[in-house]
Amino acid sequence: MTDMMLAAPLAAALSAKGYDSLTPVQEAVSAPALAGRDLLVSAQTGSGKTVAFGLAISPEILNGQDTLLFADKPIALVVAPTRELALQVAREFEWLYGPAGAHLATCVGGMDYRTERRALDRGAHVVVGTPGRLRDHIERGSLDLSQLKAVVLDEADEMLDLGFAEDLEFILGAAPETRRTLMFSATVPKEIEKLARTFQRDAARVQVAGESRQHIDISYQALSVLPRDKEHAIFNVLRLHESQTAIVFCKTRANVNHLFARMGNRGFQVVALSGELSQAERSHALQALRDGRARVCIATDVAARGIDLPGLELVIHADLPTNPETLLHRSGRTGRAGKKGTSVLIVPPAEFKKASRILQAAQVTAEWGKPPSADEVQAKDDERLVAHPILSIAAGEEADLANTLLDTYGAEQVAAAFIRLWREGRSAPEVLSDAAVPTAAAAPARPRGEFGASVWFRLSVGHTGRAEARWLLPKICDAGGIAKDSIGAIRVQQDQSFVQIAEAMASRFGTQTQLDTDLVMDRIEGEPDLDARPARPERKPYGSARPERAERTERAPRPERSDRAPYTPKPPRFVEDGETADAPTPRKPYTPREDGDRKPYTPREDRKPYAPRDGAERKPYAPRADGDRKPYTPRAPREDGERKPYAPREGAERKPYAPRADGDRKPYAPREATERRPYAPREERADADRKPRWSPDDKKTRSTGFKSHGGSADKPARSGGYKSHSAEGGARPARPDGEKRPYAPKGDDARPFVKREGAPAKPGGFKSRDTDGKKPFARAKPAAAPKDARDTSKRFTPPKKPRG
Repeated sequence: MTDMMLAAPLAAALSAKGYDSLTPVQEAVSAPALAGRDLLVSAQTGSGKTVAFGLAISPEILNGQDTLLFADKPIALVVAPTRELALQVAREFEWLYGPAGAHLATCVGGMDYRTERRALDRGAHVVVGTPGRLRDHIERGSLDLSQLKAVVLDEADEMLDLGFAEDLEFILGAAPETRRTLMFSATVPKEIEKLARTFQRDAARVQVAGESRQHIDISYQALSVLPRDKEHAIFNVLRLHESQTAIVFCKTRANVNHLFARMGNRGFQVVALSGELSQAERSHALQALRDGRARVCIATDVAARGIDLPGLELVIHADLPTNPETLLHRSGRTGRAGKKGTSVLIVPPAEFKKASRILQAAQVTAEWGKPPSADEVQAKDDERLVAHPILSIAAGEEADLANTLLDTYGAEQVAAAFIRLWREGRSAPEVLSDAAVPTAAAAPARPRGEFGASVWFRLSVGHTGRAEARWLLPKICDAGGIAKDSIGAIRVQQDQSFVQIAEAMASRFGTQTQLDTDLVMDRIEGEPDLDARPARPERKPYGSARPERAERTERAPRPERSDRAPYTPKPPRFVEDGETADAPTPRKPYTPREDGDRKPYTPREDRKPYAPRDGAERKPYAPRADGDRKPYTPRAPREDGERKPYAPREGAERKPYAPRADGDRKPYAPREATERRPYAPREERADADRKPRWSPDDKKTRSTGFKSHGGSADKPARSGGYKSHSAEGGARPARPDGEKRPYAPKGDDARPFVKREGAPAKPGGFKSRDTDGKKPFARAKPAAAPKDARDTSKRFTPPKKPRG
């Protein structure tokens, strides 16, 4: 490690952590020849990749300094696919760059956004996060990548599988083009190579020596079990190994929840990890595994990616992985840092070929076998009990109690009780059915049509029972615990069926096996005659006389109807000359003519011209040539003098309309009163029913007592005290009560007007009149002056504020 030219803070951190030497991948990326270059590194899971890319980007972070100065913007960025892996990388960087005084910030989904933003505002040299949360910080402006010098994509293949390609492109697009980009992955598929070509410049491909031997510290086992014994086989495997920490992989969340409930009922200390859990629940589950409160973790592929569990010794594949990369990632959780691990595949007979293809593509060799039986699990428990180190410790404070137990119950009974207590806290082993092991899994494929030595069996169902090969195949596999490769031909007959079983597996069915309620499978000797057909009754040759039936009677002839007319064919619809209905003239068959044989159309010359009705002579239409037509000439506008006068209709003398000029019109003159004609009543009313028209001569002379007259003999003039009369005004003279008529109100309920006694007389002028008693004219308001001509000298001017 001293020959790698590591910086002093990093060397001190590795020595404090107990590193005596670097792993192959750490030595490869720290080579001086790769300094400053983009890297595409592929190494198996658990080979120390986190420390490897921490050492690889140390020149960009330290920049030749032993102690880092304040950084307002991050220098390095690490992107991880899951929250657990991002937090794990942050923990590794804390002790690796702790002596250099580096500040780290995490941006992980599910955490408090405000806390992360405050950490970024305080300044961080390295930022570790997941793609989604990092993009969120960049879009909101809380994360600035303008001074970024190095970017690391950890588990790049998994980020592409999870659909983070768009987020990665956004993050790398926001970073400077002069940055250094490093990609670490357990496998390098085509998608990773495409991403590397897009965002890396002249990347160096680092392939760790010995990568062809994947996971040399992991032993692979493939256990053949029946479908109904999958869960029981998992229980026995866990009980057989009794590892400190184990993980069971399932395909879906539903399988995780189902297996979690089953194992909890069996007494296993188990936790579950799936995508439906919150971040707090995931953290509690992982902490329980680290503290030892739980020993088994059931998880899906996505939820378990990136978790680092201490002492993980066993990995069980309850559901087969979908591809070789998933198998390597699952198994890579164990066998880390030189420790041994075991990866167990639970393989039903129907998935033998799939398991073989995945193992072959992953370049790993698995040991095929059967799951541990109940006796094997019990024997392993007894062996652990006898070899338990607590039995070799001398008695201490509990010696008195031990002697009391021995004296009371005896040594044999105390030992038996100890064994019962030991087994009570553990799940009882399960009894499994015997399943076939694919011994020929690695053998070359046999030629098509050759099955080898076999034994035939007869099934008690055929076409009449709606039997089909696809329905019989799984029943036969489950009954005998064999794979479908051990089954040859299946021939379904009318009332029975025949199946061909490999000779090595025939003993599993015996002479007779009950497959279902009404389905029995019997062994037969030799080969069945599949071409034989059931015997049919012998038929007599064609033409032989039928045997007469005794009960058959001759049918009486049908009586003829005398009233029915003989059949007469209908005559044709069109009868030509010379034809009759009885002897029609035979017609020639239709023969189509060719295009060259047809004559061109020639109009007839003997057609008569069109003759209109009612004797009107009309010339036939003769189209003119284009040259014969006269050009269209629009009419010139007529002058006012050229227009003809308006001709009124017959019987009405009407002068033509002549518009007059404005100067020729006479001014409007109202008619005098004498020129108006008297009103002419309507004819339908009689003159006697109408009143005579009013005449000015009939107007009576008003009395001088009115306000606008001078009075008369019958009504004297009013006194000068009224408003419109005497100019002198003065007080109104008092009148005797007898000379004034009392006030007569309109309604019956109104009270009569009574003059108050002693009321003073009103002065000659009212409040709104002048002294002479006349109402003054209303004075018009003066017109407003123009805006520019207004006097602005009297406008209000606010006082100025005093200075100071």
